[in-house]
Amino acid sequence: MHILSIHGGSRLTGTVHVPGSKNAALGLLSAVVLARGVTVFENAPDIVDVRLKARLLESFGAKTSWQNATLTVDTSEVVANRIEEEVARSIRTSFFLLGPLLARLGKISLPAPGGCKIGARPVDFHIKGLTALGAQIEYANGFYHACADRLVGADIYLDNPSPGATQHLMATAALASGVTTIHNAAMEPEVLSMADFINQMGGRVEGAGGATITIIGVDALGGTRFRIPSDRIQAGTYLVGGAITGGDVTVEGILPETQTPIVGKLREAGANVEVGHDSVRVQADGRLKAVNIRTMPYPGFPTDMQQPACALLSVSEGTSLVEETIYEGRIGHIQELNRMGAQIALRDRTSIISGVARLQGANVEASDLRAGAALVLAGLVAEGETVIRNVHYIDRGYEKIEATITALGGSIKRVKVEDPSPTLVH
Repeated sequence: MHILSIHGGSRLTGTVHVPGSKNAALGLLSAVVLARGVTVFENAPDIVDVRLKARLLESFGAKTSWQNATLTVDTSEVVANRIEEEVARSIRTSFFLLGPLLARLGKISLPAPGGCKIGARPVDFHIKGLTALGAQIEYANGFYHACADRLVGADIYLDNPSPGATQHLMATAALASGVTTIHNAAMEPEVLSMADFINQMGGRVEGAGGATITIIGVDALGGTRFRIPSDRIQAGTYLVGGAITGGDVTVEGILPETQTPIVGKLREAGANVEVGHDSVRVQADGRLKAVNIRTMPYPGFPTDMQQPACALLSVSEGTSLVEETIYEGRIGHIQELNRMGAQIALRDRTSIISGVARLQGANVEASDLRAGAALVLAGLVAEGETVIRNVHYIDRGYEKIEATITALGGSIKRVKVEDPSPTLVH
């Protein structure tokens, strides 16, 4: 068991090169089973969720190997094993293997998905879409059992532009007979990465990045070499880190357009932001101003940045309103930030944040991945020591977060403890 110990008060300054995207990698590692052969993923994020996904692939007969930031996956032989329920439930995207494995094998069983507890994340859209493609799916004893003599292209309308469902159905339709059209598709960058990946494997996907995506099924797909784009949420988190500490942080090697909502809100709050062709730089001097935020599907303000943004606004001047429209349970950060001296009240899905001049170090606990990131940011600006427990949540989406922050001048260290009790601050 580990905790993070943070001593606040240092400005973050310097340059960050963020690793590959967690959300993109997890989707691609579902689609990879469509290919027969070897696929090489460059810029693969070495985080807990990706390691777990690789372990799941191995349970179905794939062979995986790591070399620095390169993950090689050999899917020449894939079989319909019944996998460990506990491992499959540890990450939500285990469920995204259902359609691709069905397309490859004709029959598969997978446990219901798990992941961070941030609210209801039903798989109805996935099931409806797979059924439209010709899958027969039954749910019994915690498992989804799917079979299909043949998958056939179909018109699919998503009631909600779910990124996960869009990626899942795109991948499945790649091997379906005929043409599939997904209407009201998600526009997230991870969807575009999935389309690029399928096309590099020999598939035919058109329209990704827009609301209507067309997939022309092919008979077979092969292995390829694919570079995973940089993680836009890690990039946004470090930009907010520069702003909250009154620092000067540049994130390089990214697609700046994916940071547009964060850049806009940072500028509105009073930070100086410079956008380059593959970088974003944020500079801040003193307290920023309150702003209002409403999470929306891409290209709106990302739900994954809502909690880190709340940490920034908790020490900004004035009152901010932050409305979470996507995951109603994404509120675990509120109690912990208040423990540090923040003044945040929750009304329905809106956080009312009255900015305070300073936060105080405290013993706090991450309730999910992005709540953990928010607590790290708060700890960087708090007086004294902040101890964060449940670090395993943070490790699910941030690669070596303490090393990155240390390189930027922050005071943070990972400490192994036997009993992460609330008496750790000293």
